[in-house]
Amino acid sequence: MSYWFVELLVVVFCIGGVENVMDCVLSSVCRWFQRAGDSYIKVPFLGPISYLTLAVSPFCIVFAVLWAVYRERSLAWIGQDVLGIALIITVLQIVHVPNLKVGTVLLSCAFLYDIFWVFVSKKLFHESVMIVVARGDKSGEDGIPMLLKIPRMFDPWGGYSIIGFGDILLPGLLIAFALRYDWLANKTLRTGYFIWAMVAYGLGLLITYVALNLMDGHGQPALLYIVPFTLGTMLTLARKRDDLWILWTKGEPERACPHHVRLEQCSE
Repeated sequence: MSYWFVELLVVVFCIGGVENVMDCVLSSVCRWFQRAGDSYIKVPFLGPISYLTLAVSPFCIVFAVLWAVYRERSLAWIGQDVLGIALIITVLQIVHVPNLKVGTVLLSCAFLYDIFWVFVSKKLFHESVMIVVARGDKSGEDGIPMLLKIPRMFDPWGGYSIIGFGDILLPGLLIAFALRYDWLANKTLRTGYFIWAMVAYGLGLLITYVALNLMDGHGQPALLYIVPFTLGTMLTLARKRDDLWILWTKGEPERACPHHVRLEQCSE
């Protein structure tokens, strides 16, 4: 990765981060204060924009610019994680998995993709491509910004623990699908799928870091451990509860046709 390519990624990441942080802030404010975003002003070339957007956008822009300028400082990981988490939330709100079949195919492909670029690519190119890209080796940079970072608190060698957006987004699509199904089916946390998918994701991530320590810090493909836990849990529970066919094909519980219900009420 060249210096200019990394700089371009940083610019794109900041632009997307500003918009995503604004969306998260505006959604939160409007949820608590429903009329906060009802007042608009017409801005040339941009059209009508709410006063709330005009008030929030400067802070989001300054936040992203400050992170871009000082991203090599010790606390810059906080800004990167805030921008990254906002991006992940926005994507999960926009992109939906229609059923479990699509989710299975998607995660299975990501499972093989992650293994190839971490392990197999090392034999083909004499170094792990995924790890080189994530760490920014030989680029003079701190790596691409499309990942979450947190300092290793108890590691005498310092450094950061990192996880790519794909390791969160792709399983997150399946977990969001489980949550939507639970809402539509009026399931509780215990009888639903969301909480079990979340627990499975946490266990998969825990096993990832255990493997990372056992492999002397050599980078691990997180989806190698996360996908079997999350997808396996969903498939096992769905089959045990006789919901597998509905989840696999329709992706939502069967509901009575409203026209049919009205006809029955009228006949009575």
